[in-house]
Amino acid sequence: MARRVFFSFHYERDIIRASQVKNSWLTQDRQEAGFWNASLEEEAKIKGDDVIKRMIDEGLKNTSVTIVLIGAETANRRWVEYEIKQTCAMGHGLIGVYINGLKNFQKQVDHRGRNPLSHLGYDNYQGSGRRVNLDKIYPTYDYVIDNGYSNLGKWIEEAATVATR
Repeated sequence: MARRVFFSFHYERDIIRASQVKNSWLTQDRQEAGFWNASLEEEAKIKGDDVIKRMIDEGLKNTSVTIVLIGAETANRRWVEYEIKQTCAMGHGLIGVYINGLKNFQKQVDHRGRNPLSHLGYDNYQGSGRRVNLDKIYPTYDYVIDNGYSNLGKWIEEAATVATR
């Protein structure tokens, strides 16, 4: 079953890499790829914070999984944390995917950035009295090393199943 997916990423630095992932269904049957693209584009830059939050919330509304495409600067992007927190609050599936190994227009790969899931977490996770970071709960993959082209649909389906979406 094809899932609607929200993509969270650093637009300026990683648009080429993110596009390779988001458009992988163009070379596969959409059902085989396992997702439909429902991400927001960065047109929202000129709008105020409340408008951007509403756009993000609306973009997340009918999705089952959020994929955080992790590049060199993703963890520093202003809205990534909000998108992740809203994803968790809505009970959606969540995965991280490193994309730094994909080439940009200059045929260059990038250095591996910090995983945004590693600094966000739940306090008193499941009544344990301790904080657990999201990277210990939700999986993170490497698009190149883990063959994301072939496996992204499977990762999405697993994340949706765990979230019961």
